Amino acid sequence: MSKPKAVILTGAGISAESGIKTFRDADGLWEGHDVMEVASPHGWRKDRALVLDFYNQRRRQLKEVEPNAGHTALKNLEEKYEVVIVTQNVDNLHERAGSSNIIHLHGELTKSRSTIDDTVFYDCPDDIKIGDRCPQGAQMRPHIVWFGEAVPMLERAAKEVSEADVIAIIGTSMQVYPAAGLTDFARPGVPIYYIDPRPTLNRELQNARTLEVIAENASTGVPKLVKRLLEKV
Repeated sequence: MSKPKAVILTGAGISAESGIKTFRDADGLWEGHDVMEVASPHGWRKDRALVLDFYNQRRRQLKEVEPNAGHTALKNLEEKYEVVIVTQNVDNLHERAGSSNIIHLHGELTKSRSTIDDTVFYDCPDDIKIGDRCPQGAQMRPHIVWFGEAVPMLERAAKEVSEADVIAIIGTSMQVYPAAGLTDFARPGVPIYYIDPRPTLNRELQNARTLEVIAENASTGVPKLVKRLLEKV
């Protein structure tokens, strides 16, 4: 008998509890930078050194944090469910917690890619420097989906959502497109759980009859939900 499928949509909130700052602070800046300076093709063309330094610092910070109880609970859900994690986060905390099937919508901080071939990725545990080149001789860049770039994993993520028997949304407002549109692919009647200490729902989720809001942090709310889901199977 096949396992039921749980598709988990995660955002900055689950990583924030591990010490990783959310994408934008209240003043609209990201670690003191306008996001367009460090997360857009224009910013890359304008100042490659600045962009590389920004992500090098984020990569170093990642080595200083650990997965939290929310990440670990999602790994435990695999005992009785086929679990697919669709994350907007670029960190590797889901991987380090042991989850086995993760779709990164916005790229991965611990990978790099060529500026002339965006289909080949390289492991990148350390800094990327000006002059670091791919085998074809082009400058390497972070494997991050910047503003204005296509989201190549979106179609796969939508397919997984369309096959889900249960959906959980953790630490993301689901108000920024294209990720915000993923729940539109859910089958009618599929239960949707939304975990966030300050729930802010888009209109589609507000009208979802099968929605249950759990107004807690990921580190407390996710283990509770996982326990409930495991007991159901």
